[in-house]
Amino acid sequence: MININSCLQEIFGAAIQAAYPELENPPLVVTPSQQPKFGDYQCNSAMAISQILLKTKEQKVIPREIADKIAKNIPANECIEKVEIAGPGFINVHLRKDFVSKQLSSLLMNGVQPPAIGKRKKVVVDFSSPNIAKEMHVGHLRSTIIGESMCRLFEFAGYDVLRLNHLGDWGTQFGMLIAHLQDKFPDYLTVSPPIGDLQAFYKESKRRFDTEEEFKKRAYQCVVLLQSKNPDFIKAWELICDVSRKEFQKIYNCLDITLIERGESFYHEMMKDIVKEFEDKGFVQVDDGRKIVFVPGFPVPLTIMKSDGGYTYDTSDLAALKHRLCEEKGDILIYVVDSGQSVHLQTVFAAGQMIGWYDPKVTRVAHAAFGVVLGEDKKKFKTRSGDTVRLIDLLEEGLKRAMDKLKDKERDKVLTAEELKAAQTSVAFGCIKYADLSHNRLNDYVFSFDKMLDDRGNTAAYLLYAFTRIRAIARLANIDEQMLRKAAKEEVLILDHEKEWKLGKCILRFPEILQKILEDLLLHTLCDYLYELATTFTEFYDNCYCVEKDRQSGQIVKVNMWRLLLCEATAAIMAKGFDILGIKPVQRM
Repeated sequence: MININSCLQEIFGAAIQAAYPELENPPLVVTPSQQPKFGDYQCNSAMAISQILLKTKEQKVIPREIADKIAKNIPANECIEKVEIAGPGFINVHLRKDFVSKQLSSLLMNGVQPPAIGKRKKVVVDFSSPNIAKEMHVGHLRSTIIGESMCRLFEFAGYDVLRLNHLGDWGTQFGMLIAHLQDKFPDYLTVSPPIGDLQAFYKESKRRFDTEEEFKKRAYQCVVLLQSKNPDFIKAWELICDVSRKEFQKIYNCLDITLIERGESFYHEMMKDIVKEFEDKGFVQVDDGRKIVFVPGFPVPLTIMKSDGGYTYDTSDLAALKHRLCEEKGDILIYVVDSGQSVHLQTVFAAGQMIGWYDPKVTRVAHAAFGVVLGEDKKKFKTRSGDTVRLIDLLEEGLKRAMDKLKDKERDKVLTAEELKAAQTSVAFGCIKYADLSHNRLNDYVFSFDKMLDDRGNTAAYLLYAFTRIRAIARLANIDEQMLRKAAKEEVLILDHEKEWKLGKCILRFPEILQKILEDLLLHTLCDYLYELATTFTEFYDNCYCVEKDRQSGQIVKVNMWRLLLCEATAAIMAKGFDILGIKPVQRM
């Protein structure tokens, strides 16, 4: 698909260059127009150029004159019908109907294809990352959903994506867990211990660690033996990790998440080399037995070795950063981690730059931060007893609520048992994901089942329902896929009605929406766009007959094929948008 905004930027870039060759990197601003009377797009560079000419050349030129000069230098192209200069110096752009029509036909024949990205780059995304022996809670929900969606977007755009689960699977907490395992299941080496509830197991071991001095000493010895790779202790560690893994996988299966596990333990062998590298380059200071590294611009130093010779999160995060840059050869690294870790991650990234692992002009290392999940009381989301909400409970509650909603609408009377089950999971998990992704990730968001399952407004319930309706239009007119494919090759999409024109342009904005998200990593833009597309479609459908029927008999009199093709193009874009957001639509709802 062609990114129309990029095309117009090229055209206006060339026009500005021709009109003002003396300007270096002149400002280039092209945006979709907010109102039809201002055309389809606007170039708003004239005002900024006027300021530059005044500052650098001391020339006073009114923006309207500049806009006029730019307009006169627009090169020959296939997309602009005409331009008009409005107000103080806005250039309103009207697109050619045949150009838009041709792009829509191409979309219908070739499917939804990503805009070209140039060289195929490698993207490493670190997301989800729960801790072993602790259950996934609502805090992990955001990282998991946002990270999965980012991976899908980069994969669709043609990047090579490595999806990493940076599990908390190493560290001092394993000492107490292994000591408790030895006491509770002394034959753990031969008989697999039936740890059903790992959360309770963790709490018991923590209570003993805090109250029994003898147990605490043993726990510390267990850590030393584990870190020295004693086979019996490695076996105990693996057993505990396996129980956790199975629990995590249940959630990943529900939410359709794909990850490669690469926990902190993976980097353990690399940590001594990291310490040595920072020492060799003279960055290490010793403070009270600890080895610390000060990074310019950051007040708190990184501790890369504790006074007892143990490593820290700082060490493992540096090792992971180096491995992703130097071994995995990542061109883009994205850490989907909550905002609370912002200073820590920025310090780690700056340390990586300082020691020469990467140049930010060449390699992009980004922290895709996100806010916390709040309850409806606008406080941190907790259960009634004040505990953190378990993620598995939340998903089960979502399934129950979705089924109640479908039964309220009496869908159980028209759908088969299988269709009802498919609609239930589609709505439950689709709504949970969409509620998260449709908020700006930088803000906290209020978790409310009532709001997310509402089928009015910008929710997954509304969009899934709209999508199912659009898909049904051709089916109810007895037009099958083969007929649509044939029509896509032969029919010209007429865009004479203002609502057809509005919908056609909205469909073709998809590539520029994706391009923006690849740059700023803010997925709510895609949700806003899908909602705008669905509402623009409704306006079109209410004003333009796709299928005309006899008022008396209800018989189909006429099928307006070009309008059915517009329905198909809308559905194709929505389906791809859902896919990127990790939402599974259903045929019947």
